[in-house]
Amino acid sequence: MLCLFSFIPKGTANNYIMNPYTHQEISADSIIERVMTFAPLYETIVSDYRANLYIKGKMDIQKKNFILRYVPSMFRLQKGVREYLLETYSDLHYTAPNIYDQKVKASQGTVRGNRGLPGLLEYFNVNIYSSSLLNDERLLSPLAKNGQKYYKYRIDSVMGDPNNLDYRVRFIPRTKSDQLVGGYMVVSSNVWSVREIRFSGRSELITFTCWIQMGDVGKKNEFLPVRYDVEALFKFLGNKVDGNYTASLDYKSIELKEKKVRKKEKRKYNLSESFSLQCDTNAYKTDASTFAIMRPIPLNESEKKLYHDYTLRRDTTTVEKPSKSQAFWGTMGDLMVEDYKFNLSNIGSVRFSPFINPLLFSYSGSNGLSYRQDFRYNRLFRGDKLLRIVPKLGYNFTRKEFYWSLNADFEYWPQKRGFFRLNVGNGNRIYSSKVLDELKAMPDSIFNFDLIHLDYFKDLYFNFRHTVEVVNGLDIGLGFSAHKRTAVEPSRFVITGDYPMPPPEFMDKFKNTYISFAPRIRIEWTPGLYYYMNGKRKINLHSLYPTFSVDYERGIKGVFKSTGEYERIEFDLQHQIRLGLMRNIYYRFGFGAFTNQDELYFVDFANFSRHNLPVGWNDEIGGVFQVLDSRWYN
Repeated sequence: MLCLFSFIPKGTANNYIMNPYTHQEISADSIIERVMTFAPLYETIVSDYRANLYIKGKMDIQKKNFILRYVPSMFRLQKGVREYLLETYSDLHYTAPNIYDQKVKASQGTVRGNRGLPGLLEYFNVNIYSSSLLNDERLLSPLAKNGQKYYKYRIDSVMGDPNNLDYRVRFIPRTKSDQLVGGYMVVSSNVWSVREIRFSGRSELITFTCWIQMGDVGKKNEFLPVRYDVEALFKFLGNKVDGNYTASLDYKSIELKEKKVRKKEKRKYNLSESFSLQCDTNAYKTDASTFAIMRPIPLNESEKKLYHDYTLRRDTTTVEKPSKSQAFWGTMGDLMVEDYKFNLSNIGSVRFSPFINPLLFSYSGSNGLSYRQDFRYNRLFRGDKLLRIVPKLGYNFTRKEFYWSLNADFEYWPQKRGFFRLNVGNGNRIYSSKVLDELKAMPDSIFNFDLIHLDYFKDLYFNFRHTVEVVNGLDIGLGFSAHKRTAVEPSRFVITGDYPMPPPEFMDKFKNTYISFAPRIRIEWTPGLYYYMNGKRKINLHSLYPTFSVDYERGIKGVFKSTGEYERIEFDLQHQIRLGLMRNIYYRFGFGAFTNQDELYFVDFANFSRHNLPVGWNDEIGGVFQVLDSRWYN
């Protein structure tokens, strides 16, 4: 028997409710406090599970314009088609803490490349008892330990019989924030676990509503989701795309932490046993007959019609082959708006980003507007050895300067992260402050400063390094660094007035071209580094401890026409600590120095250098500090 009781008590609306059987007041805060007490236990109670995961997504384009084609990661649009359907069926293996192995066994849909709305799949990986609903901590859970600072709670109704009551509790954000969500949850009174939860919010360009149904009380799936329903609305510059996704999980095995005794492993940081995300290529299916057998949720009539219309369009396209001109311009259009990958048999693969992509543009107050394009070549050899070549091209519209670089890695010993690395390109324009220090020692009017242009130099660099991981977390790299720095505009030193010409040893310090060559060693250590093995390749993950690094190089005069000597040493420490809900701290500490300089006037630190083409919001810390003469900064 199921009974539903709802009351509006006196006092604060919906903050209290009367128990229909005992006639005692029940407050929303008391219910939430009990759930929060058990949440840390329920968050980690499952140590391992295996399940079949089925996801079905339907996309409806309500409004669109030409900009929609250029949205990164957006699925490929078809002319005259407004509705799209996508299905996937996977084997899912979870191992604590937060390690997922998903093998896609089958996929089917009317979308090219099996893409859906960008950023939606992460909503099918929610631990409702965690302090954050998403892994990247963008959405703060109403069940977090200090969630009452960010949410208000109201009780709506009581359901069930006297011995098994369920409470429906609403949670409302105290402030407007994209990190907070609003909705309700249904809580079981005996065990204070959640039966279902529904929350809505906004994340970047998507407005979403997510409903999660949990397992039954007393069963092993009690603390795990069994079904997801996600509704999302994507809005961007006049474009409007509606998405409806459904996911179903059928658990094959569940192991709870309290019933599983783990053996202590010598390699406690090795998470290889279950850490992999891949497609099961041996069993991958795309045909409709296979999916009809696997599909746990039947298609409705409108979804069947989408497949029927898609089949007709595909058959028509097969009969009416496009002309060579249409095929060419179709390919060119794909290159403009989509990631493209060419697989070259026995040679490797080449991949590059779409030419029209807002993420390829960057702007900063000091550098101005820049555009870049990356190309990636990969070749996998026997034993998981890997050759990777990444050419980069870019243009700075403010400085009207073209940039290029070529980075190449050959990983010959993947188990120990042993590789050779080559970097060549033209770097940032760099300032020579010590040249000005020398000039400032002379009388102010001895030179005609209008003819001196030693403020900026173009930099052509060539770096080579061999690195190997001696033990877990400890990398040692040996190599050399070479630079050729040429004045942007050559200078002429013309004496004004009756001053005598300075001695030759003084004038020899000022050149329009400087060359440096320096052997280099770098040591980097991260204690307690977690990792996993992908075949024979070691993949480093994260650590609870900071990363320390020491970088030293010594310039040698005369090697490859090097014009100066110097020593550079740098120390760097980086650490990111999670302090709880909405609280993370990242700190970085470093220092460095150039010593024993002889005719070298460029302060170019490895850990503190400006990037001519920033690669994202998490670009390295960079900048330049110089003491300038008044003739330059006035």
